[in-house]
Formats: sequence, C-alpha cells, structure tokens
Amino acid sequence: MKTHFLIFLITILSLISSVSLADSPIDIKQDNVIRFIDEMVKDHKFDRQYLREILSKAKRKESIIKLISAPAERTLNWSDYRKIFITDERIMTGVNFWKNNKEMLERVESETGVPIEIIVGIIGVETYFGRITGNDRVIDALTTLAFEYPPRSVFFKKELKHFLILTREEGLDPLVPMGSYAGAMGRPQFMPSSFRAYAVDSSGNGKRDIWGDWADVSGSIANYFLAHKWRTNEDVTVKAYLGREWKGKAPKPSNILKISNTLESLRNKGVQFATKLTDKSKGELLTFKGNNGIEHWIGFHNFFVITKYNHSVMYALAVHQLGQLISSKFNDEFNKNEI
Repeated sequence: MKTHFLIFLITILSLISSVSLADSPIDIKQDNVIRFIDEMVKDHKFDRQYLREILSKAKRKESIIKLISAPAERTLNWSDYRKIFITDERIMTGVNFWKNNKEMLERVESETGVPIEIIVGIIGVETYFGRITGNDRVIDALTTLAFEYPPRSVFFKKELKHFLILTREEGLDPLVPMGSYAGAMGRPQFMPSSFRAYAVDSSGNGKRDIWGDWADVSGSIANYFLAHKWRTNEDVTVKAYLGREWKGKAPKPSNILKISNTLESLRNKGVQFATKLTDKSKGELLTFKGNNGIEHWIGFHNFFVITKYNHSVMYALAVHQLGQLISSKFNDEFNKNEI
C-alpha cells in the first residue's frame, strides 16, 4: 500500500510540475527579456511599464517548445502529402467557400491579377478554410520561442517585435490574438512581419482583420503574391516526361527552390512538356514520388512565387492542385445552374 501511495504521490507531483512548467509566466527579470524591453523602449518608443505588464502576462508553454523542436517522425513523399491536403471534403469545402464569397473573390482577383484558385488553394491548405488556425495565444508562442528556445531566439525576437508593433498600429490587445504554436496568425497564417508588410484592409472598414474578415484575408494573400511578382495569366506548372534524348541519371525528388534553367535548355536535355511560354522563359524540372511512382513537373516563375509563402515544392504543388480542383468543380456546378 505504501509503495502504491508513493507511486501515486510521485505521479501527482510530476503532473502538477509539468502543468506548472507548461504554463509558467515569462520571467521578465531574465537578462534576455530585460534587453528586449530596453530595445523596444529605445528603438520603437514603447512604454517600459506597459511592456513589463504585457510580457509578465505571457506564458512559457512547454508544449510549444516540444512541437517546435520535435523531429519529424518520417519524411513525407508527395503521395502522402497529397492525401492530407487534397481530399473530396476539402475540395467541396473550397467550392462552398467560393460560392459564399464569389463577388468578393472576383473583386480581389480583378484588383490584383492573382487568380481565385490560388487564393482558395492557399486558404485551403493553410487553415482548411478557417477551420484550423491554431490554439495558442500569439504572445505565448512568440515569447516562449524568443526567450526560452535559443536555437531560434533571434528569429522569434524579431517576430515578437513586429507583433507588439502591429498590435499598437492596429489597436489590438496583445493578449488576445490567436495563432499557431509558431506564432503564425489567423486564416492566412501570416507571421507578424508578413502581416505588417502584406496585410491589407480589403473590406474598407479601416482595419486589417486576418482573423475574421474574409475580404481582408483574401486581399492580403493576393497582395503577398503581388509583392512577390506574381505574373497574371502565366502558367504555374505542367506535367513533364523524360524523352529518349534524356541523358544521365533519372532525377530524384528534392526541394528545389530556385530556377536555374530556361525552357529551351530543358527541352534540349530531353524533357517533354507543353506550355505557351517562350523558350527563353525560366523553368525547373521537379520530381515527386506519387501514387503511381515517380512523376515529373515543370515549375515556372509563378510556381516558385508560391514557394515564397512556404518553402516547399510539395506545398506549392498542393496549393496549385487543390485550387485547380476547386475551380473545376465550382465551374461545373455554376455552368449546370446556368443551363
């Protein structure tokens, strides 16, 4: 009995300790926190007492550190990745989203030149059309990673700085906004620096609301692509094949994020594909492990603009394909209703 009670007591104490550790307040007397406050007061004219009060209400969350530092259990290939993000349910959710926001989406596309299918593709992959936006307060995520996670402290201190500035600019309570464990915010999952650089008031109500205003969400995503030099009416990617003229080893899947070839040079190497873009246009041969084995695609300029949003060729292909499938299904239903 005593042994059982001792084990029970140790278990209870460990649980209390872990809960306490998970939600312990940020220590504003730490040297790195003091230096951060000094910098914000000096460089950005914040009130010292205000910062001390806000940061003292932020919480160090062990769950965030575990998530950011946990190694991936396995590396996903394209077949796995596609099954996660391109499903019948997600496509139909996207179609309904398009139907419910048709006029607004058409306006954003007209103003920016960024097609609706790219906007809905981003929203669908990032947050499942607003269903999954994160369960952590942004202030908790950013302070935990800025002050309690040395491997990425420089990056997250910068994002914490932007977050505090944007809450001042937008008139937001820093303790309220919610986001991911890494501090990505709202329906488009903008980091604070991206919010300040690219978020727009597309609804015209004087606020940039990426948490609750779909016009601002869509306009901000389009503005991000516009700022990264999206080219209206140009191809994103096309299927490719290795012809008989191909020399050398077959390419393997890799996360290529920079264009180093012209379409002419790819064709000269034996790569076969169809596009209206000129031979002098840039493109890159991309290789993925799909459901039926290895598949090849040509990524054009606009494909690599998508990778600016998330530095992954699988992400970019998922956004493109999800958007295309939603667009096709939407147009089929729209045309049926017109008959």
